[in-house]
Amino acid sequence: MRVAPEGIPFIVIAWLIAAVLFALGQTVAAVLWLPVAIWVIAFFRDPVRPGRRGDELVIAPADGKVVSVIPIHEPNVIGGPATRVSIFMNVFNVHVNRYPSNGTITFRRYSPGKFFNAAAEKAAIENEQSDIGLTTPRGKVLVRQIAGLIARRIITDHAEGTVARQGERLGLIRFGSRVDVFLPAGTTILVKEGDVTQAGVTVIAEWK
Repeated sequence: MRVAPEGIPFIVIAWLIAAVLFALGQTVAAVLWLPVAIWVIAFFRDPVRPGRRGDELVIAPADGKVVSVIPIHEPNVIGGPATRVSIFMNVFNVHVNRYPSNGTITFRRYSPGKFFNAAAEKAAIENEQSDIGLTTPRGKVLVRQIAGLIARRIITDHAEGTVARQGERLGLIRFGSRVDVFLPAGTTILVKEGDVTQAGVTVIAEWK
């Protein structure tokens, strides 16, 4: 199983704890700890995600559940009316994020903040977040990584000027979080609240 490199220290620590518990004869504690150690590996998994690709498609940037699809004004990248698709990742989802479209990164902004439940609407305003604006062959896209209730670290891989490739890794959030995608108003949205997405696989929208 391929894992994100950021997870290796956590995986090593988790399994060292298991080894120490077994070495000290704390068998019950060690057995109880094993599911945690296994979960740490699972949390940082980074599976290969082939799927449909094309400039006319917008691909899900995150695994998880669509918690809202709403019209909104987005001033920084879209520059006007937009549709926001919000995907909530629980602690069992893959947390590696992927680029939804081909394009060039033309906007980057990190905003420190609080750690409310990422599924709550106020998280979009008050939580720690990182914005990545893409200029694509069909229009502009904003991807927003939002830290969650127990997340304390957003990792965004690339700087402004980077050429992004659809489906490739964008970054990662530890440990429960949300990713919002902002698209210009009028873009055809193909998902609805309650749908489950896979990063790099699920087509969430199509350009007209």
